[in-house]
Formats: sequence, structure tokens, C-alpha cells
Amino acid sequence: MSTETLLIELGTEELPPKNLKELALAFRDGIVDGLQQRELSHGEVRWFASPRRLAVLIAEVALQAPDKTLEALGPPVDRAKDAEGQWTPAAAGFARKQGVTPEQLESIDTPKGPRLGLRQSVSGAAAADSINTIINDSIKQLPIAKRMRWGASRVEFVRPVHWVVAMLGDNCEHGEVLGLATGNVTRGHRFHSRGDIVLSRPEDYPQALADAKVVADFEQRQQMIREQIAIEASALKAEAVIDPELLDEVTGLVEWPVALTGSFEKRFLSVPAEALVSSMKEHQKYFHLLDSDGQLLPNFITISNIESEDPIQVIDGNERVIRPRLADAAFFFETDKKSSLESRLPQLDKIIFQQQLGTVAEKSRRLEHLAGALAERLGGDPQQAARAALLSKTDLVTEMVLEFPDMQGIAGSYYAAHDGETEEVAAAQLQQYWPRYSGDKLPDNLSSAALGLADRLDTLVGIFGIGQPPTGSKDPFALRRASLSVLRILVEKEHDLDLRDCLSLAAAQYPEGLLAEETCEQVLSYMLERFRAWYEEESIPVEVFRAVAATDPSRPLDIQHRVHAVNDFMQLPEASALAAANKRVANILGKLEDDYSFGEVSADLLVEPQEKELAKQMNSLGEKSAAYLKSESYAEALATLAGLRTAVDAFFDEVMVNAEDPQLRSNRLNLLQQLRGLFLQVADISQLVVSK
Repeated sequence: MSTETLLIELGTEELPPKNLKELALAFRDGIVDGLQQRELSHGEVRWFASPRRLAVLIAEVALQAPDKTLEALGPPVDRAKDAEGQWTPAAAGFARKQGVTPEQLESIDTPKGPRLGLRQSVSGAAAADSINTIINDSIKQLPIAKRMRWGASRVEFVRPVHWVVAMLGDNCEHGEVLGLATGNVTRGHRFHSRGDIVLSRPEDYPQALADAKVVADFEQRQQMIREQIAIEASALKAEAVIDPELLDEVTGLVEWPVALTGSFEKRFLSVPAEALVSSMKEHQKYFHLLDSDGQLLPNFITISNIESEDPIQVIDGNERVIRPRLADAAFFFETDKKSSLESRLPQLDKIIFQQQLGTVAEKSRRLEHLAGALAERLGGDPQQAARAALLSKTDLVTEMVLEFPDMQGIAGSYYAAHDGETEEVAAAQLQQYWPRYSGDKLPDNLSSAALGLADRLDTLVGIFGIGQPPTGSKDPFALRRASLSVLRILVEKEHDLDLRDCLSLAAAQYPEGLLAEETCEQVLSYMLERFRAWYEEESIPVEVFRAVAATDPSRPLDIQHRVHAVNDFMQLPEASALAAANKRVANILGKLEDDYSFGEVSADLLVEPQEKELAKQMNSLGEKSAAYLKSESYAEALATLAGLRTAVDAFFDEVMVNAEDPQLRSNRLNLLQQLRGLFLQVADISQLVVSK
């Protein structure tokens, strides 16, 4: 089979650095999918991305896909002709649909008998004829939020495109892409390279660009940046903090990375370190440095896109740019400290939280009452939590947060400490937002936990209560994240609160009649459903969560214990049979009238040895299980009830539940109801039966 190397490159003006990696991977996947759809085999796939290009290099691409035989089946052979030997309408219609005469059809054996059909040999796709379509299809599928036009052309892309390389071996004529004829000419570094670069072979691409001061391989360039940062940091005996998102962005900003170390005046270190880091990271894309004690150093590392003959000038330029930003931060910090957080409370009346739910000031007052109540339930200090909640949004109107939005909470903690608030109140200004993302740290004091819970629960019941729950991909108030944060705080910090009770408290803070009547139950269902994804990440089968959810629980910590207990139960050899038996019991009881009344099991009406033994075992093991349930030792309770397996199997093998004698039938139904009740104290294990 003949093969050639395929190179495709889109040469553009500077692409969005934050989206560069995503675009490049999507472009690669689109090209590979196009080849696979046409059954064009290939070898190693490499992708490239730099500020001015997206490219894919694929080895050993088959020049021709294999021929294949297509088979179309029509009516059964015995229905192809009528009694007079004429083609039936079904046969004639099938032939017409295939573009042939009935005589050209043949009999094809199938598992359902011989069918009239047509076999056609179809030539495989030619790679050279497919390249243009593959490229254009891939471009159409790129995740581009907003496309732009340039010049007089109606062509659209994320940025203007200036050249397109498409080479299959030495064949570079593959039509037009984005209004440009494909070719074998690329370009190097914007400043370090001059003129076009003519490629003789696709394989020459990486080295040809390297010679023109372009490291086209995104991952290689990123590794170079890491290594250069480490070298620069070691020279200062410091640790460079490399944020993955910042690293991706910086990698998308340069084609020939050169790390340089700059500095700023030590006087700026009196400003909160987070503000300095925000200035360096968000505005200048610098990496900050820490000393051996984890304290911020007055230095930074910047990644230049040029290899300057006078790097001191480049460093000086960066230092001159960052100095005003740091001076602004210092000015805002000193200015803000002149007014206490409490004095800023009236300003919150001017900020709308949500049109129907009122101002941020109203939200703060709701949080004051709710956080205090939750702190009491957590065993904390209600007054501390209430004070923290009252001040929790005041830093929104500080100069620092207005200039550096990511300082929200951080600034509040500094200002609260400066105002003389207690350490717990100050910490809560920051920790109310923990966790900020998946895997982030959790509040480490009870006032912070109470405030964090109150803030999220207030938003959840408010937004649901006015009929604006998340839909599909739209979640403007981040309610999914808020729900998971509440669950994490309650479960991982082992706060055993009843979520239904907490939601009722939150709803009670709103004016009567504002929220829909079923809001709390709707929010509870929504929040607990977040557990499904939680347990999927732990590789716990969804049936386990369903089994617990079927008992209508509302304490997240308790749910966690039950789910893990049921998951352990599933590993027992008795589990499958007992789950199936419970399913059978549920089906039997489910057929009874809604108003059917159960009673106690009468020992006098137990006539069969198997039902007597089951009742005996249920009494014995039920008492042992009840002792475990008092301490919520669910795993031990289920392990104890697993001992019922033999008696349950024997009962269903030998005893007729729907006996003709109504008293016997009623007593046996009572026995089954009691059996089901033993397991329902933990979970509905009938849910563990996987539907086929």
C-alpha cells in the first residue's frame, strides 16, 4: 500500500492565546476524523500550534482507501415474482431505487432466508481528492465562539488567514481553503525570520521552522518555558509559581521563548501579596517567585518572544510597565484602609444582586440571620458568623476589588483584620468562597463554613424560587458549583446537617410569597442529584446511589455513609440474591391497592417451615441490625442482614405468598413488608438489580 506524509498548516495573524491549545487539538481531531471516515489509514499524528499557526503532520497516510463491496437488500426472493413470473412491484421498486433493472439483481442468502439484492464494488477514497474537503470540514467544526471577516472577502475565521500549506508528499495543489490556494510555503518568526520558507517535503516542517526561530510544537515549547523558568528561579534560590492556565496562555503568546528575570521595589511588598500577584499574572503574564518560607519576592519572570541582543533593555521595559500597576495596588490598599468595612454597608444598597431578589445589602442581611442559625447548628459561635456575614460583601465596593476583581474576599480579609475584627470574622471574608473549584480547599473554621453554606443556599433557594433554575448549559449563577460546594463542606468536614432544614431556613429569610411553594423540595432534589456525578468519579455504580436516594434522605453526610455501606454490601456473595428477592417483594407489594393495610406478623399463621424459619431469622438478625443502626453503622447492619439470604431463598422456593386462605396470604404479605422494611432502614436494595 502506497503512503505519504501529510502536512496541513493554517497561517494566521496572532491567535487568541487562551484558546490556542483547544483550537489546535480540535483541528487535529477534525483532520484525523476526516481520514478515518474515508478509511484512509495513517501512522503517527503530531499537532503544532503557535501564535501564528495551527498545523497537523501525519505520517504514512494511505494514498488510496481499499475498495469495498456494498450490499443492498430488497424483498424476499419468494416475493420477487408473481404467479405469472412477472416482477412484483416490490422487486421493481427496489431495482429502480438502486438504479438498475430487476434482472441485474441477485439472490443473497441472509439469516432470514434468501433476499433479492445488489452487490456493488465501490472504489475507495483517494487521499489527494479528499484533502480539501477534510480541511474545510475540520475548520467548520472548530470551537470558535465568534468568527471574523477581513478585507473584502466574506471568508470567516477566528483571525485573518494569510497562507495555507497542504502537502501530501510533494503534492501541494489541493484547491482553495479560506479563500487561499494551498501550497508548500510557510513563514517563520515575525521578527527573527525574513521571507517565505519553501518546504520540499512535509517531514521538513518542524526543523525548517526551528531554523526560522519558531518552535512550532506547543508541548515542546511549553517544556522549554518550564525549564527556562526553573533556571531563572534557581539563580535567585527561589521557587517559581507556575500556574497551569498561565503557562498555557504564555505558551500561546510566544514562538521562540526566552525567559528573563525582572524586579520591583521592595516597598510594594507591604501590599497584600495576592494583589501583587494578580497585577503580575493577569495584566502582564509574569510568573512570580517565592522564597524558602513561601513569601513573595520582589522579582518576576517574563517570557519574551524575541532573543534580544540587549536583554537588559527588555527587562527594563517590563519593569517600567509593571511599576505603575503595583503603585496603583499600593494606592488602593492605603486608600481603602481609611474606611472600615462596616462604614461601607450603605453602599451595598446601590448594588442589585438580582432584580427580583433585591440588593446586595438585602442579601447581606439575609446572610446575617442565616449564617448565625447555621453556625449554631454546627456548634459554632452564632454572633461571629452573623458578623462575618454582615460584612461579607462590603469589599465589593472597595477600590482594590473594583480594580482587581479576583481580590474579592481576599481584600475583605485584610481590611477586616485592619478594622480590628476577630480573627475568625476576618478569615471568613476569604473562606466564604472556598471551595472555588473542584478539589479546592474547604473552610477551616465554623464561622467560615456557616457563611459559605448560607451564601450558596440563599442563592439556590432565591434563584429556584423565582423560576430561574439552570437549564442545559446555562447556569449564570453557578448553581451546580454552589450545590457541589455545599455537599463537599457538609460531607468532607463531617457536618451532619439536614439539608431540607437548612433550605427551609434559607427560604424563611425571604419575604413571604416571593418564592414558589415547592422551592425547598425542588432545590433539595437538584442538589442531591449532584451526588450522582460525585459517586461516578469514585467508580461507585449509579444503582447504589439510586438505592439510597429511594429512601428520601436529606442529610448529605448520612447519604455518604449509606452509599459506601451499600457499595460494600454489593461486594458480598449474598448481595445479588437479596437484591433480586427485594425486587420481587417490591413487585408483589406494589400490586396491592393503595389503601391496603399491613399488620403485625402472627406466629400462629406461620404454617410452612420455611416461613417460620424466615420469621425467626428476621427477628434475630433484625435485633442485631437495629443495634448497629442506632450508631448509624450501616455497613455492619447490612452485613448482618445478609445472613437472611438462605432463609429468603427457601421461602420463595417453597412458600406460596398468594395463598387461597386470605389470612395466610395477609400474614405472608405482612412478613414480606417487614422483610423489606429491614433493608429500607438503610437503602432500597431492590434498586441494585440492573435492568437488562
